[in-house]
Amino acid sequence: METTNYVEFKKERDLGAIINDTFKFIRENWKAYFNTIIKIAGPFILVGAIVMVFFLSSFSGLFSNLDNNNPDEILGVMTNMFSWMGILLLVGGLVYVIVSAASLYFIKSYIENRGTVDFNEVRTNTFKNFWNFLGLGILMMLVIILGAMLCYIPGIYLGVVLSLATSIMAFENKGIGDSFSHSFTLISGQWWATFGVLFVVYFLVSILGSVFSIPAFIYQMVKMATSFGENDPTAMMNLFSDPIYIALNVLSYVGKFILSAITLIATVFVYYDLNEQKNLTGTLEKIDSIGQ
Repeated sequence: METTNYVEFKKERDLGAIINDTFKFIRENWKAYFNTIIKIAGPFILVGAIVMVFFLSSFSGLFSNLDNNNPDEILGVMTNMFSWMGILLLVGGLVYVIVSAASLYFIKSYIENRGTVDFNEVRTNTFKNFWNFLGLGILMMLVIILGAMLCYIPGIYLGVVLSLATSIMAFENKGIGDSFSHSFTLISGQWWATFGVLFVVYFLVSILGSVFSIPAFIYQMVKMATSFGENDPTAMMNLFSDPIYIALNVLSYVGKFILSAITLIATVFVYYDLNEQKNLTGTLEKIDSIGQ
């Protein structure tokens, strides 16, 4: 059964239509969409938030030991800080994989059920295919980093091409290698158009994401102004153990992960636009449905 406000994915769109329909989809389905993301990825996001608390707290330990002039203590604190940084990056990567998979399978369920989403189906597909998404994500990251090391421009090119790989894996049920290679075939001749869409969407999402960072930034500026007024150089160092500052940074961390789901929706529209141009999948399905 098709809902009244159903958004059709399987059709060609220009830049403006992709952006408009991305936000239309969010506007019509934001409650179910973000509830699904939070229910599935929430525990992982919570772990990431806890790790971030320890990471920020490690800065306070570093600054408090700088005055001791004890190389061993300073080295120990720096080791602790970089350890938490590594754990934060690892957990952040896992969170992004979970958010990506949950977002894509939410849309897949939405399309297959014509506007109705089966939460159990989304959750099952997300965890069933988690390792494939993780493997694809690691492969993409390594290739993009390698490309970035070659004068940076190849990294941008590969990043745009491989942005379609996760959609291919989710909607075409392909493996890691096939999803990786098919993204080059699908984007052939349409790289600049894809780049334009992703650039605009990333720009808009980064602006929205900055909203979550503003409270922490304002609080930091206020604390800096206060510490300068007190002529106490160590007061600023205590900021990293300030529970309010830590809470605001955790809020920013969580908010940016949730907003990353908007970018994924845009890449799905791009995927179906290119797929329709080359394979006419949506058109053929409509013809078949008329025949039935």
